[in-house]
Amino acid sequence: MIKQDLNVLEERSIYVIREAKMKFKNIAALWSMGKDSTTMLALARKAFLGKVPFPVIHIDNSIDFPETYKFRQDLAKEWNLDLIVAQSEIKPDLVGSACCGKNKPETLKKVMEEHGFDALIVSIRRDEHGIRAKERYMSPRDEEFRWNYKDQPAELWDDYSSKMDKKGHIRVHPLLDWNEIDIWSYVKQENIPVNPLYFSRNGHRYRSLGCTHCTVPLRSEAKTVDDIINELETTTGEERSGRSMDKEREYVMQRLRSLGYM
Repeated sequence: MIKQDLNVLEERSIYVIREAKMKFKNIAALWSMGKDSTTMLALARKAFLGKVPFPVIHIDNSIDFPETYKFRQDLAKEWNLDLIVAQSEIKPDLVGSACCGKNKPETLKKVMEEHGFDALIVSIRRDEHGIRAKERYMSPRDEEFRWNYKDQPAELWDDYSSKMDKKGHIRVHPLLDWNEIDIWSYVKQENIPVNPLYFSRNGHRYRSLGCTHCTVPLRSEAKTVDDIINELETTTGEERSGRSMDKEREYVMQRLRSLGYM
């Protein structure tokens, strides 16, 4: 896994976040309490003098790990986050899993309608999954949260024009160019708090975090951020191999994202 220049990545992400804050009237961010979305909030704090200047949404299916809920409580207090917790149902889903499939976007849609959000910052990265590689820094969704991955707007470094549906919203992706080792290197550089589940206990750790029903730990002895970085320099395993959703065939994730999955 190749390390990139963190200064370049940071500058680009902060630029995207500031542009989004300026461009849209009512913006929010998704926070899963994972390493990527927490890094995104850290970048927002750096962009806006130590404060996250927009609401932070957690779509909660009530079966996240206890460590995740404690991390949410502690960091929301420490960083003075304007936290919105929205409860999603666990019910049969013909497209994805019952806990983290189409049910979460349905809950998110209700939250965005209730608060009138016109843009949403999401911390996905292109290297995580093939379908996410098709995203743009600013990507339009229609009124039904649908994403036309076959008709993406042109996007230059300093021009984020999008074909936005008047009743839809824009997804903002400031971490698109980062990879996994970049995130951990930046966590180390900036001393960003992370969920303790990422660190090895009894020879296993979580490399990617979901809820208790669809995430399993992987074998690892990495007990510190430095250990994780060293591990990533030699690993050939997939980052999301412990996530059941990503073991489905490619078109399932593609269909989920076209319907609004994060």
